[in-house]
Amino acid sequence: MNPYICREASLEDICKKFDYEISKAQNDKDNWMIWKDKFLDRTKKGYTTTYIGLLNNEIICECTAAFDASVVQNAEGLIDSKTAYLFAFRTNEEYQGKGYFSKLFQYMIQSLKEKGYSKVTLGVEPEEQKNKDIYFKYGFTEHIKDSTEEYPDGTVISVEYYGKELNNDGKTS
Repeated sequence: MNPYICREASLEDICKKFDYEISKAQNDKDNWMIWKDKFLDRTKKGYTTTYIGLLNNEIICECTAAFDASVVQNAEGLIDSKTAYLFAFRTNEEYQGKGYFSKLFQYMIQSLKEKGYSKVTLGVEPEEQKNKDIYFKYGFTEHIKDSTEEYPDGTVISVEYYGKELNNDGKTS
């Protein structure tokens, strides 16, 4: 068996992960297909980097960091030359709650610090209390603003945005 590893995703990895998500989607396949194309394009342009966790060569979790404001709805105050916006946190259901995403998150934060980022931000829907609790545990305690975002199919959601500073000792603050 191969151990759990974290790394930056290749374009092939992104295609594989999105094909998996599209195969599971029931009511929003069209959104997922649009998001797949956007992820591939943004990665090719260097606007985003997706980080993946692999267990036995299977992608079991992911997170993406955006570096360009054109990628982020409501970008003001969320992204700049020293601030990356994090999104698309996903862990396959059977691996949730086992610490895999936490390891991926730490790997991603270290990578972003090495790239010169000193702050990260993210958005979460107000009713997603479990996710909000996790993000708070990760140090996202600075409330930046509230707004709405729109999916490709026109669905509008409410979003709360949070941030956290990154320190220089190899840990997140």
